[in-house]
Amino acid sequence: MRLFTTIATMLLLSITLSFAGTVRGVIKDAQTKEPLIGANVQLSGTIIGATTDEDGAFVLTDVKSGNYTLDVTYLGYSSYSTSITVSEGTTTLDIEMASVTLIGNAIEVVANRARERETPVAFSDVSKEEMQVRLGSRDIPMVLNSTPSVYATPSGGGAGDARISVRGFNQRNIAIMINGVPVNDMENGWVYWSNWDGVGDATASIQMQRGLSAVNLATPSIGGTMNILTDPTAANPGGMVKQELGNQGFLKTTASFATGMIDGKWAFNGSVVRKIGDGMADATYTDAWAYYFGASYTVNANNRLELYAVGAPQKHGQNLYAHNIATYSRSFAEDLDDYDQAAFDQYPEFNESTKQTYYGDLDEYDILDDPRTYNENWAPVDPSYNGQQAVGSETFDRHHDNIIMERENFYHKPQVNLNWYTKLTDDLNLYTVAYYSGGEGGGTGTLGSISRTRPIDGGNPRLIDWNTTIANNRANGDGGSLGILRNSRNNQWTVGAISKATYQFTPQFKGTFGIDWRTAEIEHYREVRDLLGGQYIVRYDSDFWTGADSLRGLGDKVDYDFDNTVNWLGAFAQGEYKSGPLTTYGMVGWSQIKYDYTNNFRMAADGNGKLTAETDWIQGFQIKGGAGYRVNEMTHVYANAGYVSKVPIFDQVINDGTGVMADDPQNEKFISIEGGVNLNLLDGKANLGANFYYTQWNDRANSIGINNQDGTEGIVFLKGLDAVHQGIEVEGAYQPNRMLRLDAAASFGLWQYTDNTEGRYETYDNGQVIQVTNTYYVKDLKVGDAPQTQIAVAGSVYPVNGLMVQASLRYYMRHYAAFEPFGRTDPDDEGVDSWEVPSYGVVDLHAYYDLPLNFDLVGVRLFAHVFNALDTEYIQDATDNSRFNGFDGDHDADDAEVFFGLPRYFNVGLQLQF
Repeated sequence: MRLFTTIATMLLLSITLSFAGTVRGVIKDAQTKEPLIGANVQLSGTIIGATTDEDGAFVLTDVKSGNYTLDVTYLGYSSYSTSITVSEGTTTLDIEMASVTLIGNAIEVVANRARERETPVAFSDVSKEEMQVRLGSRDIPMVLNSTPSVYATPSGGGAGDARISVRGFNQRNIAIMINGVPVNDMENGWVYWSNWDGVGDATASIQMQRGLSAVNLATPSIGGTMNILTDPTAANPGGMVKQELGNQGFLKTTASFATGMIDGKWAFNGSVVRKIGDGMADATYTDAWAYYFGASYTVNANNRLELYAVGAPQKHGQNLYAHNIATYSRSFAEDLDDYDQAAFDQYPEFNESTKQTYYGDLDEYDILDDPRTYNENWAPVDPSYNGQQAVGSETFDRHHDNIIMERENFYHKPQVNLNWYTKLTDDLNLYTVAYYSGGEGGGTGTLGSISRTRPIDGGNPRLIDWNTTIANNRANGDGGSLGILRNSRNNQWTVGAISKATYQFTPQFKGTFGIDWRTAEIEHYREVRDLLGGQYIVRYDSDFWTGADSLRGLGDKVDYDFDNTVNWLGAFAQGEYKSGPLTTYGMVGWSQIKYDYTNNFRMAADGNGKLTAETDWIQGFQIKGGAGYRVNEMTHVYANAGYVSKVPIFDQVINDGTGVMADDPQNEKFISIEGGVNLNLLDGKANLGANFYYTQWNDRANSIGINNQDGTEGIVFLKGLDAVHQGIEVEGAYQPNRMLRLDAAASFGLWQYTDNTEGRYETYDNGQVIQVTNTYYVKDLKVGDAPQTQIAVAGSVYPVNGLMVQASLRYYMRHYAAFEPFGRTDPDDEGVDSWEVPSYGVVDLHAYYDLPLNFDLVGVRLFAHVFNALDTEYIQDATDNSRFNGFDGDHDADDAEVFFGLPRYFNVGLQLQF
């Protein structure tokens, strides 16, 4: 109430105050005359500033009459300052900025940022201002849903549990980079967004390069590359405090600072974030911190050092179990033509009445009465149970007195980069980044015998009964707990270095050569988190335990314990030629990877020491290139192509449980072709980009466990499964005047598997050879897990100075449920696509108002977001023929397990800029 009272008072005050003048202008590249998007404009000595839009335009309002110095900064360009005089009316400026070779654009060089109407790839930029307008404290990928071929969802709704796909490829085939450093998991290529929660508040811009991209690291980026650049240390001095609140007790506080340049040498910036809330999906609480710190030191005109550190220690409740459609909404299922209504007996709706039957007083648990928010991963417990929980040697009380979460995530993965930029000669520059990333944490689950109940007789889901489980453990007495809560730990450290040398051979031709080295060690084990009423649990998991070792207490390791090591070495060479309107580039990259494995619970076959496995170096490579041509001031055309041979992930090479290693692991191959055109129309009031792409995925790999003739286990690689991802993408904007702007994006894909294929291998049973042949019936089946047709439209209005209101619509069609193509071995399934999710559209609303208070030291912004403003009921994620929640297995609606989109929710706040 105090916050809203303060906001209301400021609004009333703002009505009585007036402003004197307006400063507007356009900022362009001095050579190409292209607009510079996202340039920072500031009136020195004031808090009045702005960021240029897609036309390079900016507007400063509420400026008192007087003389000022206008400062403009932009990554890759020399700083610009000019004296201006402001009086009643409007002051108009036309500014051109010159690019620089080293200091300004160092981060951009390392991150391989594409440039408008120059780099021959398809890409979309999201500026800091756009992040602030649309993100609303959601996971970072959600802001990219307005760009072509990008599909991001919050999955079950837990904070940091989002996932993203680009052109039908999931995160394992998308390179995610922060300040030029890859952050994909080195074992499996995945990205866990809870690790990067604080990055959203410190992001200067995001660039999504679709397809093979212009990134010259040897890291394959098949679907695309997501480049995140954090706030530059040399930002103007000042600070910011932001307070946000939302549904279900969501509260977030952000504080940041920037010193600007000190004595022309030093600069520091940073931010701290605190976030708590109960979560929109039931019990998906969040309890998180995040931090970001940057420092730079200009040694001399030719050398600069930069240090960046980011991290997000957090814990949150998860919603990992999708369900049958009827479990969430019977009425939605009834409206589907392909839902067998006989399934309602097996999958009754888990509505408010059912929740009350199982949970009692809903208010006590602060959960919503909307079935779409149902989460199976928690259950009530008698508050009198006060058993401690543990992570390693640390013990603590559980997060809720009256709840035990089956699924929680807790993690902290800091990353520290030390960058050195040096100009060795007028033509030779060297850029080196050394980095460290360490992580500790994991996720929870159950182990052993856990009691479950069905709130509705004969129907799913089966819910955990913690009270009965605790009673059974206590009744077992000296026998110990029968079932426990466990942690699955994933502790790791990674060190690496990227070094790039750039040499200007001629004014037109530049060469870049580099290496990429990294190594990671990851500990995987389970440990006792909560004994649920017992004093210990009896386990016989390790070959090295004797006697009392089998009595495992809080924090003790159980079930499995192994260490993986991943070593990576890559190198690349790239040439870039620019002459007038023509830009071309070519790149070749080579990489090799090596995996090591040590099982701390298993004895080696010869009885000497621990079970180990070590692969040879597995090599991969890529080659790509492209060309762009500015036909005239309005038209830019481009094309690119490439080939990638990608090394397999750890799990395809070594079995974590047995240590068995594949004899001949195979690479997957990708061929990509792309072409497009960018248009600048209507005297700069409109821009339009359109492109096509074709990506062929050959030899998709699958590893299968076999029995060798000598009785040992083995792994064979099956290959030959091919798919094609192709489509058309369109993106554009139109701003006829300063009061109205329209943005639109659309993508039309055709992603499908090309042919049926056979997998043949030998296995042995009691010494007898068995020839196995599996046929995978996938010909012409559509690739699942993301909509193949996507449309996004946004309209923004600026009715008065400082006020922006935006409505955005996202519409999705031809979304086929995810499925495992190597599971399609039934000939009756030939030609039967996975279930098609109903098309849906979602409307979001965004607004901000910069109060015209004329304070000399503080600027005040109010902002608000309403997500799913029309409270649309829709399905965002689906898996075909679920083994857990499917009905009759014929690939229709009653066989899918799904996550519904979250109901309407809001985020509002107050930001003070000084």
